[in-house]
Amino acid sequence: MRVVQSAVGWTNSHLHEFEIAGRRYGMPDPDWCDQDVIDEAKGTLFRLVVQGDRFSYVYDFGDNWNHQITVEKILSPEPGVRYPRCVAGQGACPPEDVGGPWGYEEFQGVLADPAHPEHAERLDWVGGPFDPHHFDLEDTDRALQWLAWRPLTPVA
Repeated sequence: MRVVQSAVGWTNSHLHEFEIAGRRYGMPDPDWCDQDVIDEAKGTLFRLVVQGDRFSYVYDFGDNWNHQITVEKILSPEPGVRYPRCVAGQGACPPEDVGGPWGYEEFQGVLADPAHPEHAERLDWVGGPFDPHHFDLEDTDRALQWLAWRPLTPVA
């Protein structure tokens, strides 16, 4: 589940939850006695889903980023290849703490209008030009490097 968190580019600094086959996985909150949430550290996606499965992912309960994820294909690991890795993507991930889908829409409007009074401030906040349609495969793979492993190369 750390793979999903890292691949989308968010910092894992907010509560989130996966719902897979009717079971909820997340970071249990010690101040909230929700016994229905399974500690996500006790599960890995490759043990919980198969090709064709769909599951939901909600990030930041205040902003409510709701995602539907479909397992399109599961491939066998290739010797010497680093995993996890991203093979494709589409569009930029909204910046962390932009305010949910409604805040992201406003953010894009401000950036698209150089005359907007908050344009320079938002541009500085996001760290420079931001293209919501751009996906950077290399950046996504770099975000996954901390989880990297390589299957053993077979001995001849």
